[in-house]
Amino acid sequence: MHKQRNTFSSIYLLLLLLTAFVLQPAQAEVKLKPHVLASQQAGNAADILAATRTSLQSAGFEIAGEYSPYKGTTVIIVTNDELKKNAAASTHGGFGAMQRVSVSTVADQVQVAFTNPVWMANVYRMNSDLSAVREQLQAALGMVRDFGAEGKTAAQLRKYHYKIFMPYFDDPFELQSFASYDEAIKAVEAGLQAGWGGTSKVYRIDVPGKQESVFGVALTRECSGDEFIMGKIDFAEIKSATHLPYELLVSGKDVLALHAKFRIAQSFPELSMVGENSFFSIMCAPGEIEEALGNIVKGESEPDETE
Repeated sequence: MHKQRNTFSSIYLLLLLLTAFVLQPAQAEVKLKPHVLASQQAGNAADILAATRTSLQSAGFEIAGEYSPYKGTTVIIVTNDELKKNAAASTHGGFGAMQRVSVSTVADQVQVAFTNPVWMANVYRMNSDLSAVREQLQAALGMVRDFGAEGKTAAQLRKYHYKIFMPYFDDPFELQSFASYDEAIKAVEAGLQAGWGGTSKVYRIDVPGKQESVFGVALTRECSGDEFIMGKIDFAEIKSATHLPYELLVSGKDVLALHAKFRIAQSFPELSMVGENSFFSIMCAPGEIEEALGNIVKGESEPDETE
C-alpha cells in the first residue's frame, strides 16, 4: 500500500511538472501591441482633455508636459515614481521614464489613447515590464482595446528592429559629447530655448540617482516635422498620436536620440516599406530628424549647406 501511494505521488508530481512546462511557453507567447485605446466617444474635446488630466493626476501621475503637435490633437506626457525608478535601473532607461497620452478628435469622436507601458518596457529593454503602470493607466483612463500591431512577444521586442540591416534600440544617434553632464544639459536647454533646428521643449524628466535626463522635443521643420510625418503614416481610423513627441537623452556627458528608423518603426511596426502611406513616403525623415536634433546641441538653426 505504501509503495502504491508513492507511485501515485510520483505520477501527480510528474503531471504538475508537465502542466508547468506546457503553461510556461503559453504565458511567454502573450502578444503585445504598442498603443491602447482608452475611450472613444462623442463630446467636447476640451472637456475630455480636462477630465483626462484630472484622472491622470488623481491616479498619482505627474504631468511632465503637454503639447498640440497639430490641430485636433493634444499629447500629455506623464511620469511617476515607478517609471523613474525603472528608468534608473535600466541602461538608457530615460527613454522609458514617461508614458504618453493622446486626445485626438476624429470626425465627431474624441479618442483617448496611451502608450502600452509593457510594450515600451520590452522594446526599450528595461529592467521591469511596467505591468503595474499599465494597470494604473487603464484604471484611470479606461480600456477599449490594444492596437497598432498584429502583436509581438516580449522576447521579440527585446531584440526588435524593423527589417534586416535596420537599427536596434542600442544603435542610437550619437549627437554630441561634452566635458560633463552639466555642460550637456546646459547646451540642450539653450538649444531648445533658441529653437535650433525647428525644435522646442515639451518636457524634461530627470532620472533619480543618475546623471541622466530625457527631453521631449517638438519638431516642426520640413520632413522632420511631427505634422508632416504623422500626416503620412498615421492614417488608420484609430490614431497613434502617442508616438509623439521625439526624445533626446542626456546620459552622462553624451547626448543621444533613438535612431529614427527604430523609434518610428516601434510605434508603427506594421507600416509597409513602400506605397503612398509607408516608410518610403517619409524616407527623408530619419536624416532630417538626426539633423534637427543635432542642431540643438551644435547651436545651428539650419543645416550646414557646405557639408
